Amino acid sequence: MNENWKIFKQYAPWLALLLCVDGLSSILLWLADIQSFYALMGFIILATLLLFSVVFVVVCNHEHKKRQAFESFLSSPDDINEKSLLKLCSDAEKEMILLLGRVLREKNDSIEQLLTRVLDYEEYVEAWAHETKTPLSLLTMLLDNRRDELPENFAFKLDYIRNRMQEFISQMLFYSRLKGTQKDYLFEFINLHTCIGEVLDDYLPLLEEKRFQIKMQVPDIFVYSDRRGLAFLISQVISNSIKYSSDTCPQLCIKAVRTDFNFVLSVSDNGIGVRSCDLPYIFEKGFTGDSGDGRKKATGMGLYLAKEIAKDLNILLNVESEWGKGFTMKILFPIVDDSRT
Repeated sequence: MNENWKIFKQYAPWLALLLCVDGLSSILLWLADIQSFYALMGFIILATLLLFSVVFVVVCNHEHKKRQAFESFLSSPDDINEKSLLKLCSDAEKEMILLLGRVLREKNDSIEQLLTRVLDYEEYVEAWAHETKTPLSLLTMLLDNRRDELPENFAFKLDYIRNRMQEFISQMLFYSRLKGTQKDYLFEFINLHTCIGEVLDDYLPLLEEKRFQIKMQVPDIFVYSDRRGLAFLISQVISNSIKYSSDTCPQLCIKAVRTDFNFVLSVSDNGIGVRSCDLPYIFEKGFTGDSGDGRKKATGMGLYLAKEIAKDLNILLNVESEWGKGFTMKILFPIVDDSRT
């Protein structure tokens, strides 16, 4: 209906012109023969309106067909759709359609080439990361089996290097996964206590080295999520707590509760925290803030990736922090009906 009204407004001047011609003809007829004027005036106006209505219906059908052909041409600017559109266009429009078709086909070819390059890059990054995991696994096995034979400081440095490499590789894999054309998430019910315990085991050497006091109050809550994505999200929060921990008596408090609408997992530390002016930007890509020398060496990718993963997993993230008094991340999971919950 709106399209017909637009077409009517486009051709309304022609109707006005016809009515003006009718008016002029009526005046001349009235001057020539007033009896004929009274006899023919109604017929002239009715014929004009009928003629305009017939032409208007024909024009509307033609415009609708042209619009449909144009939409098909835009979605797929191949030769078939182009020829179908050209049949409905005027000579002046045909030149523009031919130019538009050539430009669109060139753009589509460029996009296809870029997509191919992106897919190749994704495959290379994933293959490289998976290949790199092999020497990391060997390093982990060496540390586990020969830790007693290594000097304590040396073993800690190797643990730190291994942990950082593993974290960077995981970040790279998840960044590639987030920006990729396909996301292979597998949603299932996950025991939150078990998932957090596995993440803490990965960071155990660093937590022990920095003498963290860990308080964990997480009952057997089952959340519906992707296991790898959730573990990565939690690992980024814990990693931040370790990086920016307090120099004396560092603490990590992890607890989970159920509210009316969500499961809420809180991860709190007593580290340096975040300045209030930086707090709104901590999830932005590459943002490190101005919170000491530690953040100058940061990449600003951890919390950004955590936020992006949370979006995909339908998880909400809320942060609370006071400069010099710690940092709290609240992870809100939607409640999904399940007998275990």
